[in-house]
Amino acid sequence: MMSNRFTDALFQLIRSLEKAEKRHFKLYIKRSSSKEDLRIVRLFDALDKMPDYDEKILLKKLAPITKPQLANLKSHLNKQLLASLRLLKSTENIDLQLSEHLDYARLLYNKGLKLQSLKLLEKAKEIAKANHKYNFLVPVLSLEKKIETLHITRSTLEKTEILAREASDISEHIDRVTKLSNLALLLYNWYVKNGHARNEQDEKGIREFFKHNLPANTKNITDFYERLYLYQSYCWYAFIRQDFLMYYRYSRKWTDLFDEVPLMIAVETGHYIKGMHNLLNAHFDLRNYSEFEVTLKQFEAYAKTDLASVHDNFRIHTFVYINSARINQHLMLGTFKDGLALVPGLMEKMEEYSLYIDRHRVLVFNYKIATLYFGSGDYHTAIDYLLKIINGPVDLRIDLHCYARLMHLVAHYELGNFDILEYLIKSAYRFMARMKNLTIVEEEIFKFLRHSFTASPRQLKPELKTFLEKIKRHEKSRFETRSFAYVDVISWVESKVYEKPMSEIIKDKVKTSGRSPW
Repeated sequence: MMSNRFTDALFQLIRSLEKAEKRHFKLYIKRSSSKEDLRIVRLFDALDKMPDYDEKILLKKLAPITKPQLANLKSHLNKQLLASLRLLKSTENIDLQLSEHLDYARLLYNKGLKLQSLKLLEKAKEIAKANHKYNFLVPVLSLEKKIETLHITRSTLEKTEILAREASDISEHIDRVTKLSNLALLLYNWYVKNGHARNEQDEKGIREFFKHNLPANTKNITDFYERLYLYQSYCWYAFIRQDFLMYYRYSRKWTDLFDEVPLMIAVETGHYIKGMHNLLNAHFDLRNYSEFEVTLKQFEAYAKTDLASVHDNFRIHTFVYINSARINQHLMLGTFKDGLALVPGLMEKMEEYSLYIDRHRVLVFNYKIATLYFGSGDYHTAIDYLLKIINGPVDLRIDLHCYARLMHLVAHYELGNFDILEYLIKSAYRFMARMKNLTIVEEEIFKFLRHSFTASPRQLKPELKTFLEKIKRHEKSRFETRSFAYVDVISWVESKVYEKPMSEIIKDKVKTSGRSPW
């Protein structure tokens, strides 16, 4: 029977609380000590002790409370928990501080204390501007204009003109930020659904979409948020099109922006973490071995700071991105077996954070772990991880589903499971064709596998050499690089031709590149 652990919002909230947050809630709620509040403390304690959410067990523990009463109690507990968290966390978050100032200004205005309200609104404006939170100025200016319009406040004509000008400037700024953030969001959504551009049609569509939605005069923007969303938009645009040099340039601009305005690391921590993740990915795609090492160490040092652990989101995202980078580093250097040492601890943490990690991230980790096992020659375990992808829903990262089937096929080839290989080839080929995910390189892979598993050892060596020559011709082709990025088929074939482990083939390439971190 499946647990309701992931379906009850209140249970999830309580599971996410730290000891200090639970302690604060108890102190907060017991201040009033009303009968209703004491009942929600009972409910809180019962939920806190449950390993999984089960309403029947809960009702037994809370007897004589009935099911309709439980629904009301849960709603009340949820409200009080959020109020307690807001009170505890208000000093840690600039958005909560600004909301608090606006709430107090509204309360003062409703009490008829107009001048005090205006003074508090001025203070809120100063904080918002210092932290580039111009979107927050909209409700502040709205209340300020309301007070100035409806009441005699002794404000000068010059001040009211400044207020009107300020409102117009903020409106234009928000319009630009909205357009740029929408563009970044929609491009990222395209990538999460499809992966990289598969062909000229995808490339053309993305180019036209980007050109149509990019606001005019972006070269003149200076505001932090406008630049942030502009760089993000270019990042996703380049990444989808596999223009990895452009992807690197804009990932660097993204992180450099936070170096220019360091206080924004605390204000927009999530965007900073994502920027570091993209910069590491760009180094990985370009095989910038030494720069990857430097950036990873910088990111690991940041992850140990108090700022990176202020919120669950930040702590979990740094864990996800750093571990993703560590695996990428082993894939890039060919140190597959060393990378496998990360897997037990990673899987344990993934289980611990299962409430918070999205399916897309789980999908990516399963693929990366399968690649580590494949590279180290443990094809059985690689197949286990690939089946987690293959047997899952095909609504995210169509490209990963395709390459999981391709690697699954090659793993069975390595194991000599020729009795099922013909069926697997037909199945994988049909799937990739249906998903419009077949490139010239992939066609060559299928062609080689169809003919080679019946070949004798004497015939196989020349076939492997011919196959290697064919696919190496496409190594620099834009739409063929996906195959090499997801399944390092060139290194795999070279390992067969030169009779060396795949890890040794990759290590030799790293050493001869002249950019090795060793």
